[in-house]
Order: sequence, then structure tokens, then C-alpha cells
Amino acid sequence: MNFEKLHQYLKENNLPAFREKQIRQAYLKNLAEGWDEVTVLPKDLREKIEKEIIWDSLKPEKMAKNKNEDCFKAGLKLEDGRRVESVLIRHADKRNTVCVSSQVGCPLGCAFCATGQSGFKRNLEAYEIVEQVIFFARWLKNLDKGGSGASQGKDKKRQESEEAKITNVVFMGMGEPMLNYDNVLLAIKTLNDKEGFGLGARHISISTIGIPEGIRKLAKENLQVNLAFSLHAPSDKLRSNLCPINKRFSIKRVMEAIDEYIEKTNRKVMVEYVMLKNINDGEGSARELAELLKGRKLYYVNLISYNTTLGFQTSSKEKVQKFRETLEKNKIQVTVRKEFGREIWAACGMLKQK
Repeated sequence: MNFEKLHQYLKENNLPAFREKQIRQAYLKNLAEGWDEVTVLPKDLREKIEKEIIWDSLKPEKMAKNKNEDCFKAGLKLEDGRRVESVLIRHADKRNTVCVSSQVGCPLGCAFCATGQSGFKRNLEAYEIVEQVIFFARWLKNLDKGGSGASQGKDKKRQESEEAKITNVVFMGMGEPMLNYDNVLLAIKTLNDKEGFGLGARHISISTIGIPEGIRKLAKENLQVNLAFSLHAPSDKLRSNLCPINKRFSIKRVMEAIDEYIEKTNRKVMVEYVMLKNINDGEGSARELAELLKGRKLYYVNLISYNTTLGFQTSSKEKVQKFRETLEKNKIQVTVRKEFGREIWAACGMLKQK
């Protein structure tokens, strides 16, 4: 729902402020699916507002699920006819993470990313970002009621669990969040609002290719969100070939901004590193990465298996393990990201406007 448009409508019609609060809570907290469910409003008022304010701007067109039924991708159509994709990951420990898009397409054009190769159309509005989360939140709510969110067989106990709700949101879908900063920030504040959706800031993560201005702005927000830096190469020469934005914002410039962010927030930063066979997965690259992070506190590396889309190949498990061991020998904290959604094109770098 476009809350800015709603606010303006209520103001122009001299309606009390508490009406806006009631509507926001119905949408964000109660996960109502239409105006007819906002029973705290008089029926005649609901009918008037419904003519002016669309309840949902995003319309689901397709849903895909993987064989394990722990990853689901939704194709969502916007009001202007464009499309974005969002992903729900259901973890074994009952966490439910929504990977949201912040732009239609992406302007960065990273060589290994299908999203980046699809081009850029426009930024998403804050409410369009929030609606991606609400879509899956309702989906899980209906799952608990015995709805058709997923099969009713082997996973029935989990489907009936009272904990089937969104626990985490990551800005790792289509687009670069820092290039849509204001809308991303407003979406985060909307999701974080205790009187609305009520998702803790520490359960929200922003992944950026490295936009120094955005990183510095985020440091001043006093929000305990998580920051991830998509590095993918330890040297400017290699990174510029993979990520063209590096020609504008070198590794040094980005790291300086992140160092300032850490100093100001005292929060850990994840360094994302996609493993590309015979490109950036060698012993030399591991040592270069270790040298880059040497002496820097509150950094940790997350190694990501490449999801084959654009001609690059995935590093072998043995190569990933050796890379990891080199980092650990140099006292760099490192994890390997669990793979989700590759078979349905829902994994990192695979979301695309189809």
C-alpha cells in the first residue's frame, strides 16, 4: 500500500490521524488482505477509501519452489506492468528470510550477474519494497491456516507451527540498494516500526557493491541493520573486469568508507565473495584477500558458490575449502554460504526480469 498517498488522502478529507494508524496496523501487523478486512473502519469509509487507495500494488504472477521446499520465488507485477522477483528462504531452524529487490533490474552490469545484465528500468518505491515482505508474510500466515502455500505432506508439522513468520529481510535481490537509498531506508523504517510489522533492525541486512556515499549515510542513521559488501575480487584490476563500478569507486575508497562505518557503529560487516573457477579462487587471490583485511576488525568473509548463468563456472568444493583454509590461517573469519534456490533461478545473481 502506498502509505504516502494514504496519508495525503486522509489529510485532504479531514479524517483523524488514528484512522491512518488503524489502516497501517491492519496492513502491516494483522496482514489483512483487503479493505473488507479492516473492520475497525466504518463500512462506508472503507468503500470511499477503496476507490482511491489500492490495497496491494504488487500482483503475484508466478510462484516457483525447489525440491526441498525450503526456497520459493515469486514473480511480482508492478502497477506500471514491470516485474520484479523476490525470494523466501525457509531455514531448518525455523527462520524465514525474504530476499527483496530494491530496483527493477540493476544498473551495475556485473559480468557474472544475470540481474545486472538485464538492464535497469527504475527504482522501486518504499511501499513496493515493503509489499514484497508482506506478500510472503501473508503466504506463511495462510500456510499456518492449512492454505495452499506449499504441499501438505512431509512438511506438515512445520506448516502448522506458530513460528511461521518472517524473521529476516535481506536487500540482496534485484538492484543496488544504495542507489535507491531514500526508498530503501523508508522501507526499513516501515518494517522496523514496532506498531506495524515490528521486525528488529538487527534482522535486516543491506548488501551493496560498494557506494561510499551510501555507506557513510547509513552510518549516521542510528539503525542497527547489517551491512554486506559485495567485493568478489581482492585487486582493483580484477574487480574492475568483474564489476565495472570499481572503476569509479576503487576498493580502497569503499574500504575507507566501511572502516568509518565500523568505527561509528561498532557493527560487523560481511564481505561477500562469489567463487569463480580459475578467475578469483586461486591461492594468490586468497592471500591477497587476507592481506586486504589484515588488521581490520569486525570484518568477516562469506564465500558464495557461483550460480552458473553467464558463462563463468563454479569453483569446486575442494577449491572453496582450500581458499577458506588460507584465510583462516591468516586469522580471517570466514563462512561458506549455504546454497538455496539454484534449481529455480532464485539464488544469488540469478534474479532476472523475465
